[in-house]
Amino acid sequence: MGKITQDDIKQSVADALQYISYYHPKDFVEGMVEAYEVEKSESAKNAITQILINSKMAAMGHRPLCQDTGSVNVFIKVGLNANLDITKELDEIINEGVAQAYTDPSNTLRYSIVSDPAGERINTKNNAPAVIHYSVDNSDCVEITLAAKGGGSENKAKFAILNPSDSVYDWVMDTVSHMGAGWCPPGLIGIGIGGNPEKAMIMAKESLMDPIDIHKLKETGAQNNLEEMRLKLYEDINKIGIGAQGLGGITTVLDVKIRDYPCHAASLPVALIPNCAATRHIHFKLEGNGPAVFEKPDLDIWPDLKLPMDTIKKVNIEDLTKENLSQFKSGDTLLLSGKILTARDAAHKKIVEYKNANKPLPNGVTLEGKLIYYVGPVDPVRDEAVGPAGPTTSSRMDKFTKDMMEINILGMIGKAERKQPTIDLIKEYGSIYMIATGGAAYLISQSIKKARRVAFEELGMEAIYEFEVKDMPVIVGVDSTGESIHTTGPAKWRTI
Repeated sequence: MGKITQDDIKQSVADALQYISYYHPKDFVEGMVEAYEVEKSESAKNAITQILINSKMAAMGHRPLCQDTGSVNVFIKVGLNANLDITKELDEIINEGVAQAYTDPSNTLRYSIVSDPAGERINTKNNAPAVIHYSVDNSDCVEITLAAKGGGSENKAKFAILNPSDSVYDWVMDTVSHMGAGWCPPGLIGIGIGGNPEKAMIMAKESLMDPIDIHKLKETGAQNNLEEMRLKLYEDINKIGIGAQGLGGITTVLDVKIRDYPCHAASLPVALIPNCAATRHIHFKLEGNGPAVFEKPDLDIWPDLKLPMDTIKKVNIEDLTKENLSQFKSGDTLLLSGKILTARDAAHKKIVEYKNANKPLPNGVTLEGKLIYYVGPVDPVRDEAVGPAGPTTSSRMDKFTKDMMEINILGMIGKAERKQPTIDLIKEYGSIYMIATGGAAYLISQSIKKARRVAFEELGMEAIYEFEVKDMPVIVGVDSTGESIHTTGPAKWRTI
């Protein structure tokens, strides 16, 4: 048996992370194609169409599926008989691989990891360190499973310690019903049952790396309690009607995965973690014959899809005023052309600080009468105006909305639902909230023809950009009357 070198480990980690940044797993693509074929909701079908178009474009262009290229999760199993030729700690080797992947100039990935999380929150500038979980066995190889998990889905992770007599099914159904759409469905739900708090969470995360096989299970039938629960949850979660991007539809989850472990008789730990429409993970084995090799998938697994242009309204942003926003209704699909500004968490905080101090924004930037897009884009490569630039979860900006309305912005673009006080403000100020499809970041970036940072450049991807867009696809989430597609859509499609 050959030696497994630290260079092999580092290079394999780097190559794997690059690979999953632009290739969806084959089973996920097939699951999304099936969801597209059976979907009856027009809005949800349009969203799934965008996700699949984006997926194929990313595969062909070798650019990220999502602007949130994720935090790196590593599950590594080290064989006690493996011939390891390393002089550094495995943590260091793995994190060098992470840094190499995320700083690759041919396909730059976004740095999202901050150090001093409860303090200054300083970006590490290379997306390291990863979160690493170790185990050992008696083999002579090293097995690694990698996942890049976006913040939107990670933020929806839930944990509870139930009473032993409580129903896990009831807890999961209630949790998913109130989880909103910030995790970018359709995706997967991972569940860990038993052990203790940390064991349950790790099992839920690991379960998301298992193949999508719910339809095979439906054909063969359940053989145990967990399989029965998987089938029931899969069927009933989809009956809730959340649908793609929370727009209302018949497919919310592509699969439900469950792992369990014995636990104390007095407790019932349960964890739930979703995987989003930018599902990214891979498994490989090192056996001493060099770095892992990752095969390019067959592009035939992706269908050739186009948006139904006959149902989409083209909109010149420069023609929009508060007075004419009423022409757009919740659920309308639009193609926007013109100039928009970007701002997300850090920029909003600074904007409010400047507003409260009666200071003008830097460089003469004004937000009045502008559409504000919640996005932190990937840096461009080659001739790109900007890298993948999909939306971030809008509810994080809810606490800033009153200040932004007082500045007299025209409207907002983001993803997922808004809280009721924000909806009330949209109605009060005659504004509008539009959603861009989460999981369609590369597709969206193709509509951005020019991009430049105009304020707070020190914030990196959280700086304020000016985008000049041509036919940027959005859906009206909340119209000027306060009607929300995230309320009416799921209510229409709910069958449970």
